[in-house]
Amino acid sequence: MCGIVGYIGGQAATPIILNGLHRLEYRGYDSAGLAVLQNGTITVRREAGKLERLQTLVRAQPLQGNTGIGHTRWATHGEPTQRNAHPHLGPRQRVVLVHNGIVENFLELRTALQAQGAHFQSETDSEVVVHLIEAQLEAGVALAAAMRSTMAQLRGANALVAMCADEPDKIVAVRMGNSGGIVLGLGQDEMFLASDIPAILEHTRQMIFLEPGCMAVLERSSCTVSDSAGAIIQAPVHAITYDAAAAEKGNYAHFMQKEIHEQVHALTNTIIGRVDFTSGRVQLPDLNLTPELARRAKRMVITGCGTAAHAGMVGKLMIESLARLPVEVSIASEFRYTDPIVDRDTIVLAISQSGETADTLAAIAEAATRGAVVWSIVNAIGSQAMRVAHGHITMQSGPEIGVASTKAFTTPLVDLYMLAMLLGDLRGTLPAAQRLALAQDLARLPDLAGSVLDREPQVQAVAQALQHTSHCMYLGRGINMPIAYEGALKLKEISYIHAEGYPAGEMKHGPIALVEPGLPVICIAVRDQWHEKMLSQVEQVRARGGMVVAVATDGDERMAQLADHVLWIPPVPWLLSPVLTAIPLQLLAYHVALLRGCDVDQPRNLAKSVTVE
Repeated sequence: MCGIVGYIGGQAATPIILNGLHRLEYRGYDSAGLAVLQNGTITVRREAGKLERLQTLVRAQPLQGNTGIGHTRWATHGEPTQRNAHPHLGPRQRVVLVHNGIVENFLELRTALQAQGAHFQSETDSEVVVHLIEAQLEAGVALAAAMRSTMAQLRGANALVAMCADEPDKIVAVRMGNSGGIVLGLGQDEMFLASDIPAILEHTRQMIFLEPGCMAVLERSSCTVSDSAGAIIQAPVHAITYDAAAAEKGNYAHFMQKEIHEQVHALTNTIIGRVDFTSGRVQLPDLNLTPELARRAKRMVITGCGTAAHAGMVGKLMIESLARLPVEVSIASEFRYTDPIVDRDTIVLAISQSGETADTLAAIAEAATRGAVVWSIVNAIGSQAMRVAHGHITMQSGPEIGVASTKAFTTPLVDLYMLAMLLGDLRGTLPAAQRLALAQDLARLPDLAGSVLDREPQVQAVAQALQHTSHCMYLGRGINMPIAYEGALKLKEISYIHAEGYPAGEMKHGPIALVEPGLPVICIAVRDQWHEKMLSQVEQVRARGGMVVAVATDGDERMAQLADHVLWIPPVPWLLSPVLTAIPLQLLAYHVALLRGCDVDQPRNLAKSVTVE
């Protein structure tokens, strides 16, 4: 969600902050602003709408200074207007603040401040915080101490960054609970901070991830981190291995297009070094999975939100099939509210691209409190979901900038496949010959994915047929049922077409009432154990005049006769078929959205990293 960038050093702060905010646009936002200390005065520029409007304003009204903070806001309190945009100044204009999160008790704090004579310039919860901090400063308290005192008055998960005209040599950042992350970048006589790595990666690869409850004080030549009690701690410094070019579009029109086409490389990176193709054995050393734990575990709960939850649904079938371990999939936003039944013999596996999704982090915390073994599958190295879990698997996708997740959907499918193999091996449910065959199937997967991507012109032709529709239905069975959900989600996310995914066998139990002449029904009907059943569903759609768009296996003559349009994929073993069936549906959503003139990388109302409930 909200993007934060800060800089203190010898360079001009404004271009560094604006460029950093540009690199965070993928997170979703509706206004932007920055504040710079110049000649002992805090100067603020803010605009509603896209970052270009702020850049235009700054060109007309330049900001000079070597210390500053910037922000892109995703509205929670108050409309996306200039006065509600961040940063927010205190009433005496001596302190300025940017904020990511929700102050749950802001209304009672605001009421109390108004009773004391405070006047507010915005409708935001954030402005309450800056009033509280400045009141502390007026009483002679230093900025860091004032922020620590203010933290104690707030409820909710929040990330706060502030600077003060009376202490021009520092920026102070705090993180409370499972708020959006704060990354601290260490330079030579200069320091950076941001809410995500890409914003500052071109300046430094040495980074510290601020833990919940901690505070960081940045000065030109130092970064001091303290815990919730105020004690100085030695926070680990992480070396980021990918470079800034990985977060650029290159020759592609959009990040989403680039990331769809990067899946061959991402899948290869996910597999390399983890599978021995001569024995079929899998190694996932960061998972901390022992033979004793594999045998002791009685069940697994996979949790995640949106696309991550759909990956978990595929993983359920993989793990149950190969490891014979019962698996439940629980939507992370509901997990902690259901009084979950988990214990030391339960493995809770959380999936999150960003590793900072608030609902998923809350599910992790709830599971850990109840004594479960907690694992995570994450893409963002060093993210909180990685750090707090007992073990983890990294997706190896590289940075994913497009809001609609693509390569960070298919790579965890492979992670789950390898996890199923490893669990099956350790639990004694996977014979050696089958294990080797599964590994050999996996070795072919990147090439098969490349073959699907080569067929993009087929998808573009189908997109022409769908661009003017208002509604779509997606059907799938078995391991491809979740791909129906995921395909529908992609289409609605970026094209704004109403789309619903259903288990194909449930069509007669209600959804068939929606089928009318011309309604596009996307049927995932590859050659697998559910193929004949899917042919029956296609016949039922045709009988009612629906437009059938099939995802089918090369050579399926019956499907070629039945369907109005076919998106072909090469033959693939059923356990790995979701990786391939997802790709043409990603491309379909992308090209339909383009034809409808939609903002593919930054769809309306959405954020890449959802860091509030």
